[in-house]
Amino acid sequence: MKLLVVGGGGREHAIIKSLKKNPNVSEIFALPGNAGMAKDATCVAIGAKDIDGIVNFAVENAIDYAVVAPDDPLVLGCVDALEAKGIPCFGPRANAAIIEGSKVFSKNLMKKYGIPTAAYEVFDNMAAALAYLETAPIPTVIKADGLALGKGVIIAMTRQEAMDAVRSMMEDKVFGASGDHIVIEEFLEGPEVSVLAFTDGNVVKPMVSSMDHKRSGDGDTGLNTGGMGTIAPNPYYTEAIAQRCMEEIFLPTVAAMNAEGRTFKGCLYFGLMLTKNGPKVIEYNCRFGDPETQVVLPLLESDLLTVMQATTNGTLAETEVKSADKHACCVIMASKGYPTAYQKGFALTIPQQIADSVYVAGAAEKDGVLVTNGGRVLGATAIADTLENAISASYQMVKTIHFDNAFYRSDIGQRALNAGRN
Repeated sequence: MKLLVVGGGGREHAIIKSLKKNPNVSEIFALPGNAGMAKDATCVAIGAKDIDGIVNFAVENAIDYAVVAPDDPLVLGCVDALEAKGIPCFGPRANAAIIEGSKVFSKNLMKKYGIPTAAYEVFDNMAAALAYLETAPIPTVIKADGLALGKGVIIAMTRQEAMDAVRSMMEDKVFGASGDHIVIEEFLEGPEVSVLAFTDGNVVKPMVSSMDHKRSGDGDTGLNTGGMGTIAPNPYYTEAIAQRCMEEIFLPTVAAMNAEGRTFKGCLYFGLMLTKNGPKVIEYNCRFGDPETQVVLPLLESDLLTVMQATTNGTLAETEVKSADKHACCVIMASKGYPTAYQKGFALTIPQQIADSVYVAGAAEKDGVLVTNGGRVLGATAIADTLENAISASYQMVKTIHFDNAFYRSDIGQRALNAGRN
């Protein structure tokens, strides 16, 4: 089989490495991919948002199955366009991808169908939003409606911070048109959990839970990033909570989307907060999370391609989704200055003996040498029987990888270890 994977980051590298395990896979094309994954896939310089280019390539190369991984092409209708040419896909159509593409849509969906989430108000007028904030409970959470590279959420600890966030989104347009509409919602407290689940529009089969580390600095300080590391499974996500989430959140969400005529097929990501009043949805994503994918897929024992095809074909009920009873830790190595200004173009050295456990997010080739080409450069993932050993092994790998101006958090997984000791 010839496969096509849309996207070019660490998440896509993890997906490609998992798909390669299927003996029926003859070739994988990554559009655009990056030079760090060139040994695992044929990288083609077609951007993830170039829908026409992707479709033309898929048709010309007789692609048997396509995986559309990032949010932008999903929201833009990449799956719709490929399916129109007879190419089966993993991922939701545009009318279902709106569950991530519009926070206003997703919040209203949860309200309509009684899915637990934070209380909220929606605004498309800055003056009205600022007036609301004069008496709103603080802290509060300000969200841009549309896609914003995972950065369109600001947790405001003071009233001034909240008002500044509204102005930056609605007046300064720091997130472009995504800030034309905003959501102001209740600040929830409790452990966060990420759950990535396969669904064919009826059945929901979750993968192992995970814990992301969004802040750039140790101790969860610094700016919000796309993710500086992750561990799995999440110790706060017990079997009892998992059962409650299935009954109160996962299945009701899929049913709600069906009732709206927006059947969701693919990977539905649930960002959850385990509050004192039970689990609540912080956000939905319409695809695999990054860097959560870099720990959940290495733990997946079932064949990824088989499971993906089952979501497409509506046969997930008969398809096993099994994860190893082990622990995984992924530490992200980034360029100094990320997530704001950073330099790139530094020689990147990854020892061959750990290459299978490294997922490259931002690399290019210059004069035959692999060089850094992004804020987040790569993730190093280790699997072990205990979380402590997985964390230790991941950091041992990181110490053997080199590029100038590298930085990474030194405390990935510590919060989870502390949870396990309490």
